[in-house]
Amino acid sequence: MTVRYVSTPDAPAPAGHYSQATVHQGVVYVAGMLPLDPATRELVPGGLEAQLERTLRNIEAVLVAAGSDWAHALRLTVYVPDMALWGAVNATYARVLGDARPARAVIPTRELKPGVLCEIDCIAAVRA
Repeated sequence: MTVRYVSTPDAPAPAGHYSQATVHQGVVYVAGMLPLDPATRELVPGGLEAQLERTLRNIEAVLVAAGSDWAHALRLTVYVPDMALWGAVNATYARVLGDARPARAVIPTRELKPGVLCEIDCIAAVRA
């Protein structure tokens, strides 16, 4: 079994003993990403939309480093502190992903880090 670990400076470095993503048998598994600036690891300023966009851009950078992109995304899981944010999630998600329409779940959770309004993980296929 061959597993490739993905690392790019264009997304926040892991805060623990894990990879930004792993690739196995043509599938990319992106770890949960937060709305952190890749260079400073600081939470981006602004509200939910700014945080969602930064998180999605972080995932996009990891996908590219893994040999994938949004067109090959299969599924994203979006964690938010309140389902009342679903409309803003959907609008920002559609703007950033464009024509890509991977499967998605939006899950409310009350245990995000202070000030963090979203965390997202992703599964994608590697470009052929």
